[in-house]
Amino acid sequence: MKHHLSRKLAMEHIAYRTCPLCEACCGLEIHHRDQEIIAIRGNPKDVFSAGYICPKGVSLKDLHQDPDRLRKPVVKRDGKFEAISWDEAFAIIEQRLPGLIAQNGADSVACVVGNPAAHKIGLLLYFARMARSLGSRNIYSASTLDQMPKQLSSGLLFGSWLSIPVPDIERSQLLVILGGNPMVSNGSLWTVPDFRGKAKALHARGGKIVVIDPRRSETAEIADAHHFIRPGSDVYLLLGMVHTLFDEGLVRLGALAEHVHGLSEVQTAAAAFAPEQMAGRCQIDAAQIRQLARDLAQTEGAVLYGRIGTCTQEFGTLASWLIDVMNILCGNLDVAGGAMFPKAAAFAANTEGKPGIGRGIISGRRHSRVANAPEVLGELPLVCLAEEIETPGAGQVKALITVASNPVLSSPNGPRLSNAFEQLDFMLSIDIYINETTRHADLILPGLSPLEDLHFDVAFPQFSYRNYARFSAPVFAADTSRPAEWEILLRIAAIIEGKGAACDIHAWENELIAEQVNKVAGAFAPAVLKMTQHLQGPERQIDLALRAGPYGDQFGQRPEGLNLAKVKAAQDGIDLGPLQPRLPELLRTPSGKIELAPAMLLQDLTRVQAALQQPMPALQLIGRRQVRSGNSWMHNLPVLAKGPFRCTALIHPQDAANAGLQDGAQAKLSNQQGELLVQVELSDAMMPGVISLPHGWGHDLANTQMQVASERPGVNLNALLSDQVRDPLSGNAVLSGVAVQICAV
Repeated sequence: MKHHLSRKLAMEHIAYRTCPLCEACCGLEIHHRDQEIIAIRGNPKDVFSAGYICPKGVSLKDLHQDPDRLRKPVVKRDGKFEAISWDEAFAIIEQRLPGLIAQNGADSVACVVGNPAAHKIGLLLYFARMARSLGSRNIYSASTLDQMPKQLSSGLLFGSWLSIPVPDIERSQLLVILGGNPMVSNGSLWTVPDFRGKAKALHARGGKIVVIDPRRSETAEIADAHHFIRPGSDVYLLLGMVHTLFDEGLVRLGALAEHVHGLSEVQTAAAAFAPEQMAGRCQIDAAQIRQLARDLAQTEGAVLYGRIGTCTQEFGTLASWLIDVMNILCGNLDVAGGAMFPKAAAFAANTEGKPGIGRGIISGRRHSRVANAPEVLGELPLVCLAEEIETPGAGQVKALITVASNPVLSSPNGPRLSNAFEQLDFMLSIDIYINETTRHADLILPGLSPLEDLHFDVAFPQFSYRNYARFSAPVFAADTSRPAEWEILLRIAAIIEGKGAACDIHAWENELIAEQVNKVAGAFAPAVLKMTQHLQGPERQIDLALRAGPYGDQFGQRPEGLNLAKVKAAQDGIDLGPLQPRLPELLRTPSGKIELAPAMLLQDLTRVQAALQQPMPALQLIGRRQVRSGNSWMHNLPVLAKGPFRCTALIHPQDAANAGLQDGAQAKLSNQQGELLVQVELSDAMMPGVISLPHGWGHDLANTQMQVASERPGVNLNALLSDQVRDPLSGNAVLSGVAVQICAV
């Protein structure tokens, strides 16, 4: 009774922090009493999200309290996991990993990093540190399942991998969305919390939204127009639109004219792709293709935005490139209401170095051993990992380190990967769950709850609809015996470099920081190091990046500028204003121009010509984004898992009738890759000839520890996807437009 009263009398506190569960990066209020979370709400004063919150934000309570979430390291002994101490865990790594590297070389160890790392600064910054220590060519990430085509095309055009223009939605008059669903995602490679509210404001000022998608998505439902398109055919639509601009004299570069190189080459390349030839392939009428191009060219404040549907296909890099080409040719790049470049407060390569010129990007510096797939952005295609483990010979992968990653569910041909993992000599996972991938590990090291860790977004301010800076302190103090993720990764790096498990990693990190600062600050380095010496780990990295950034105090030279202390003091964040024109200073190409016609992209158009001669599948499979399902691990959170069963196969009523299927029936969905038993859901929101299954399900595998997810496992879409098919330029997996058949069970 006494304990109960003391809990009731304890004071309620509110912590302000950024949600770490999706790209929207909403500002939250965490209401708590002692260690108990009372409520999670949107922060109405947040300078970026202004109170918006989705169910994922609320689920942070479930994640923090999840009994399945690991709190201690576990080691597999006799096929079962048992908890051990952190000292024992690092001792096991020291016993196993260095000897394996010495015997087989650094390439014998592969690393896979997953999507959650983009939301945790300790993982994002220090995984790179660990990977450098390892020196293996076998680095893989979720980027080649999701976004690498956009990063490659942006790098080729603008000189930096993350110089990705985003819609300036607060001033747009026409927003055309191709293969994206921001009503559910609130942006993807476009950080735009409360898309619905911003779409309403766009409509209120007389603007229009057009959606092009094989499904009449949630975004299409609030749009002024929706056009079905055949999955994987975005390149044909876009080439027809580019052709129209030249054919009808609609090219208007405006202020971009002096900054663009390769205009005539694009005109020549597009000449062969008239809308009349493209219409049958994308199944959008030629007149409609031409009208879409006219509308984008003739509307002030117009922008074309494409996302995951344009990336996860065989022509992902070409489609990503052509979206930017359209915005450039219409004069809609780097202007208010068009496609603009954010200016992040820290960590953005396009704010560093000499403005307006640079080295550009380099890819293909090495290739995978088996498939000869080129490296892009320092990594190889994730679909190549299984064959690198299975294939004997010099450089064969013998050990694996996974970081917040579940490729058995997220990558094509998960069963093959699962079997390959059983062949490894050693597997180490840094993860909070025993999931479909980490169940194969010899050792799992869990990170902290997001509410026990600080938060500062590195990547997403580079894609944000508005410029801002925010920092979140931990809500709850972590157990002092538990290392943060950055400390875990740095200690593994120390073991790899031969410094031993007992290395003083904090002293070592100070040495690494000093080396980094000396390279860029020269004679000013001692003063820079002294200003930041009171900070450790990610906080010191953030302070250095903020101070040196475009809004920074420049280490005392601009006293009014930003530093970590100022950002920490602003509990609702610091608004840095709307997007502003950034050309040419943003460019980092060797020419100092927008390289509109990269040679590798023009050459890849021959594949488009060849594909035009191939027959189209009668029935194709696409994925589906869901607001209560960001990644496979979110299926273990009760607040997101409740409600109607969502792992259903959406199918047009006519296709269902042709297959003898009723709503709610079980059906066999199959192709040469495999087969699944799915629950059918009839929907006229589907384009005839297209079936949609959501991504990230399939929680029916043995020896996992995700109780909520296993109660409603769903099926794994990726079991029908081949790991032998990818966009050859970026290495991105083909997850959309795959041929399938369906029949009644």
